[in-house]
Amino acid sequence: MASAWRPCLILALLSGLVVASGFPRIPSRPLGKRSLPEGVVNGIEVYSTKISCKVTSRFAHNVVTTRAVNRADTAKEVSFDVELPKTAFITNFTLTIDGVTYPGNVKEKEVAKKQYEKAVSQGKTAGLVKASGRKLEKFTVSVNVAAGSKVTFELTYEELLKRHKGKYEMFLKVQPKQLVKHFEIKADIYEPQGISSLDAEASFITNDLLGSALTKSFSGKKGHVSFKPSMDQQRSCPTCTDSLINGDFIITYDVNRESPANVQIVNGYFVHFFAPQGLPVVPKSVVFVIDVSGSMHGRKMEQTKDALLKILEDMKQEDYLNFILFSGDVTTWKDNLVQATPENIEEARTFVKNIHDRGMTNINDALLRAISMLNKAWEEHRVPERSTSIVIMLTDGDANVGESRPEKIQENVRNAIGGKFPLYNLGFGNNLNYNFLESMALENHGLARRIYEDSDANLQLQGFYEEVANPLLTGVEVEYPENAIQDLTQNAYQHFYDGSEIVVAGRLLDEDMNNFKADVKGHGATNDLTFTEEVDMKEMEKALKEQDYIFGNYIERLWAYLTIEQLLEKRKNAHGEEKENLTAQALDLSLKYHFVTPLTSMVVTKPEDNEDQTAIADKPGEDAEASYQPPQTPYYYVDGDPHFIIQVPQKDDAICFNINEDPGTVLRLIQDPVTGLTVNGQIIGDKGGNSDPKTRKTYFGKLGIASAHMDFRMEVTPEKVTLWNGAAQSTFSWLDTVAISQDGLSVTINRKKNMVVSFGDGVTFVVILHQVWKKHPVHQDFLGFYVVDSHRMSAQTHGLLGQFFHPFDFEVSDIHPGSDPTKPDATMVVKSHRLTVTRGSQKDYRKDVSVGTKVACWFVHNNGEGLIDGVHSDYIIPELF
Repeated sequence: MASAWRPCLILALLSGLVVASGFPRIPSRPLGKRSLPEGVVNGIEVYSTKISCKVTSRFAHNVVTTRAVNRADTAKEVSFDVELPKTAFITNFTLTIDGVTYPGNVKEKEVAKKQYEKAVSQGKTAGLVKASGRKLEKFTVSVNVAAGSKVTFELTYEELLKRHKGKYEMFLKVQPKQLVKHFEIKADIYEPQGISSLDAEASFITNDLLGSALTKSFSGKKGHVSFKPSMDQQRSCPTCTDSLINGDFIITYDVNRESPANVQIVNGYFVHFFAPQGLPVVPKSVVFVIDVSGSMHGRKMEQTKDALLKILEDMKQEDYLNFILFSGDVTTWKDNLVQATPENIEEARTFVKNIHDRGMTNINDALLRAISMLNKAWEEHRVPERSTSIVIMLTDGDANVGESRPEKIQENVRNAIGGKFPLYNLGFGNNLNYNFLESMALENHGLARRIYEDSDANLQLQGFYEEVANPLLTGVEVEYPENAIQDLTQNAYQHFYDGSEIVVAGRLLDEDMNNFKADVKGHGATNDLTFTEEVDMKEMEKALKEQDYIFGNYIERLWAYLTIEQLLEKRKNAHGEEKENLTAQALDLSLKYHFVTPLTSMVVTKPEDNEDQTAIADKPGEDAEASYQPPQTPYYYVDGDPHFIIQVPQKDDAICFNINEDPGTVLRLIQDPVTGLTVNGQIIGDKGGNSDPKTRKTYFGKLGIASAHMDFRMEVTPEKVTLWNGAAQSTFSWLDTVAISQDGLSVTINRKKNMVVSFGDGVTFVVILHQVWKKHPVHQDFLGFYVVDSHRMSAQTHGLLGQFFHPFDFEVSDIHPGSDPTKPDATMVVKSHRLTVTRGSQKDYRKDVSVGTKVACWFVHNNGEGLIDGVHSDYIIPELF
């Protein structure tokens, strides 16, 4: 799950050049009265700061380069406090002093510290990069700069951008605190799926001023942002020497989502991104567990109530909810979960407005009450079968009543939840054991979030709820071919939330594989889905050649990054030997890939001996298997112009006819009053709108498949497939490979080829997608419809195809030459009518959509007159459903 924001870059850059005893802020003074050059602070001048961010497939590689000169006559130690994303890892830090570059080495934390202290004690220039604090929020770079020396600091770090509320965000915190002659932020983004939106904004400057210093553009797969203010644009006032650049610079973007999944493979490593669109939201049962102890008194309680009132406005009517308040004791709003009807929401608002603080903090009993309430609702079928449960706890302190031992509370909660649903812990302020909240949330498939005591605390709470408000899938599992992969990152998730993204990476075993297949399975609001993504290795190789933005083996580094991140999370709840093993694995990868993590530090020093450490990366390959086999030979279908083909197995022969109607006409193909199944088709014409019935071509451009008994409808066009279960709507594109299943129904879309729809055992339809050249002057994409199995449909089934599902007989005699010498005519007796028919052939496109297989048939003229019951206009209906 994405956290509140997941930046590429948060940089409290030079916050600032802390010199020896500390960094005095320079007072603003008029330009005419200064004696030092602009930008000099206590003898140190920073004359260039450049932040370069390259993003390839969400993986951000950031380089911060700062150039300074010590204009004083003694050595100065300078500290840079660099605020980074909580999830970023520094990968390199180099010092260039008077033209000589000294690279950083990543070492175990204690080893690095000793090496740095030894260098400083000998008066050498040295730099140490160390993860500061449990959340990796601050990196400190301290450098001793000799008198008269020029120094260049180059800090490199990497991060996987997490998708949050439908966007990837790069968040730059910039605070130079002085004028910098050359200041530039530059971001180049490369996304193989194509960029759909790109924006940039700054909190410290008006849009008018920003406009002249900012350029942003995107086209196809590439995006670019540049912010380059002149020295005059940096001034806080026209005659000031201090900088107005102090705040947030934010870049946001998203990618095209024609397909829900995207797999990329480079040098034997793969990454798989998954973010489906257009699915209905899974109903949820939420219990809010709220701390009302005395320490919540005042602003914290008011902000909590504000946030809860706003959350109640956003609850969906299909959801269920309850409130549990805890102080020294535990009270509930209702005994059981209640549905979020307008009446119940109004009652809940009244309850929230009347919450007051009181007493102590009993976390254990409150959480166990919430879990028991959700379990009971599930067991007693009080909530929809296809729904999910969530516990959200907010507390500002530590347990001090009842069971107050953190490890015992964790054990009780773990046993009560039993892995069935997630727990989210929100820690309000700093006066609490955040490690305990985080550890307990992580082992119950949730996460912890700190809510900062600030004027926007209510917005922080609302923001968190919005992230989990719209689950689209539960029980998500990502599967790959057996024995084809190794070292897989996490591939099972309890929830997929709208606006987020699941990312799985791994290594491939077989270098010489031709294709690679990935399945994502999950439970949706109305059905079970399987999304399949197949990658042609040769095509992938070709596409990668155009990626001139790539920095090294980015997918391998992305895999290493994700693996370390997940090992460190597991380590938080591990003990003894397991913890030692996880630590050893994470340390080994951190050292190999040069990542500064909580286990490592980086040191740069003028080396006494030139030791050169390099990491050697493996490059394995991959394997996969082919997917879908077409179903058995159909008996009845309509395809092409529209040609209806009725196969009569007992005759080992077929009859065909055309229906010639205007574009826009809807025809009844199948209607069965007993099973409640109907299939209708709408006709489209060629692009030119030819109205001559003799020469124009018409096809089926839209199909409607419905089951009255299941309250299910499906609309198929050459662009997309839309499903309705009651009012719940899901949309898929023909670029998807998806399997959808629910009671009595399965739908499989095979990317750009066909779709198989089965209603239980005994009714199966196949829809074929015909795509023509997009710039074709005349033709457009259309659909073919095939009935593969109809033996469970009733004897009352009717429609242009449905009437032929029951056995019928015909006799052909008097075969003689017709007007076309290659197509003989004959006399057919069928349904008590005597007709003149012509021998011809049509195509079955199931096995090969471009060429088709020839099917010989007897052609009935005049819109099937005499063969079909009544006349063809009897089958015209006003709309698709």
